[in-house]
Amino acid sequence: MYTLFTDTDCDITPEIAERYGYKLISMPYTIEGKQIFPYVDFKEFDYRDFYDRLRKGVIPTTSALSPVEYMNYFEPEFAAGNDIVYVHFSAAMSATFNSLRLAMEELQEKYPDRKLTLIDTKGITLGSYNICLNIGELHKNGASLEDIQKWAETEVDKTAFYFYADDLKFFGKSGRVSGFAAFFGNIIGLKPIIFIDSDGQMKTKDKCRGRKQTLQKLLDYVIDLEEDIKNHRVIIAHSDAMPIAEEFGAMMKKQFGEDLNIEYEVVNPTAGSHCGPNAIGVSFHAKHR
Repeated sequence: MYTLFTDTDCDITPEIAERYGYKLISMPYTIEGKQIFPYVDFKEFDYRDFYDRLRKGVIPTTSALSPVEYMNYFEPEFAAGNDIVYVHFSAAMSATFNSLRLAMEELQEKYPDRKLTLIDTKGITLGSYNICLNIGELHKNGASLEDIQKWAETEVDKTAFYFYADDLKFFGKSGRVSGFAAFFGNIIGLKPIIFIDSDGQMKTKDKCRGRKQTLQKLLDYVIDLEEDIKNHRVIIAHSDAMPIAEEFGAMMKKQFGEDLNIEYEVVNPTAGSHCGPNAIGVSFHAKHR
């Protein structure tokens, strides 16, 4: 018997976690000097207020969990005799996974018969959300741990993540792009299109000028890479930019048909601390990332 875990960096809310049988690990961020744990310090993410504060110049930061915090999540399950499957955001993106390793070294000494299986979504926010929903459906339908691992071996790398940032200063502050590149990009109106590769690393794919050109380029990547898109869920995520997300959704349906299965969702505050407001992304079933 196993217990399914995921984290808030995968855009999973308590409501969705309950629907699919997940236990939810809260990934913190700090804003205006206050550290906040999503869905621990608040029940519902007030994303309009959060992203409005960013628009006014607030720059949040993020931090790793401690080993003790991981132990607090996992030890009750091991003590109850349950193994754990943890579907998580990219291990290549955060030092938090070193804390996880330290926690597990201690827990495995105490519970040698218990097992933690990690399913790395090799991404964050929308694509991780897409993967979590698929694994959640497998879990609800009675899939074994081996079934989930087999699915992930193929399908994680076929879940594409493409997005653009409206304001590069947030990536600049987080170290994702150099401060000069962030400043220069904003001055000339460039919007970088970013994807997450099969190693779970963010890479710049292209740079476009203006929203119309950027959305068209995103659509071009979907057209070029999609595989059996009509039979899979498409996720369009936004950081308080629903009208733009719907504009892109209309472009997608014009291309692939009105029956395209699109789900809209909001980028979580931890990931949103890095991408900033007005970002748009798409996750879809692809030949490769």
